[in-house]
Amino acid sequence: MGRLHVVTGKGGTGKTTVAAALALALARGGKRTLLVEVEGRQGIAQLFETAPLPYEERKIAVSHGDGEVHALAIDAERALLDYLQMFYKLGSAGRALKRLGAIDFATTIAPGLRDVLLTGKACEAVRRRDKRQRPVYDAVVMDAPPTGRITRFLGVNEEVAGLAKVGPVHNQAQAVMRVLKSPQTAVHLVTLLEEMPVQETVDGIAELRAAGLPAASVVVNMVRAGLPGEDQLLAPHRHTDELTGALARAFSQAGLGTAGGGGHAERLVAPLLEQGREHAERVALERGLRTELRAQGLPVRELGRLSEGVDLPGLYGLATALHDRWHTGEPA
Repeated sequence: MGRLHVVTGKGGTGKTTVAAALALALARGGKRTLLVEVEGRQGIAQLFETAPLPYEERKIAVSHGDGEVHALAIDAERALLDYLQMFYKLGSAGRALKRLGAIDFATTIAPGLRDVLLTGKACEAVRRRDKRQRPVYDAVVMDAPPTGRITRFLGVNEEVAGLAKVGPVHNQAQAVMRVLKSPQTAVHLVTLLEEMPVQETVDGIAELRAAGLPAASVVVNMVRAGLPGEDQLLAPHRHTDELTGALARAFSQAGLGTAGGGGHAERLVAPLLEQGREHAERVALERGLRTELRAQGLPVRELGRLSEGVDLPGLYGLATALHDRWHTGEPA
């Protein structure tokens, strides 16, 4: 049975990168995944260094073990035409509606309709079967809207089902919500070890749970590598003068100026100690934020910062890291 992985996160946390890496990770070992974009930014095409994605499923990458990643940029207008054709068999009348601007009109007066169409298309891909009744995709990964909008985005079908009591609209909305609220769906929240993204993540988890939607894990992105002696920086130094003197003598022995009497070695120490104190404060803050995230009762998985920025080799590296963390449960 296919599964829908919804990836959300505050802007700037790298949720599109994580979604792409997750699609690669889930495709390992000969599996097929579909990576879905719903915000019209063509971020997936940029990551995979390919042409802008059309409104059709297209193979864009091969994962380890001959797995395949396909991608789709969902267009709300085209999705609405598909929907009308599926349930009302409009044919050429649907194309006439497009020319008359009825599609823009419909999605403007009913903003929720756009989200219904986007989530409905992704859920259709999850449910789709081939001629042998096997799932076409082993997993569908959605690069979803930011955390602040995710609960409303995923829950809008429930509102529509309540408004349209009967008919195909009601049935479609109900079918989508059955997928979104089932074990077939997992919502992953991407964050950084910074106060605002972490707070938005904590709030997002609470909102998803209140709506009965499946918050599944937290992915901490762009984690800085630890430094040797980091714990010593966290320890309070009561004898600053003694520490300064010891460091100045060490610098002097290394040929970096003379120690004592305000020599060059001592002038090097002060700014370095200040940087060390700032780093120690940052480490302490990140430890507290990790504790806050782990207190939410979800698996917490960390991805390192890519020093050269996100390119294709880096994306495959993140996919390997995600695959390893998903299977080992570390760090949890």
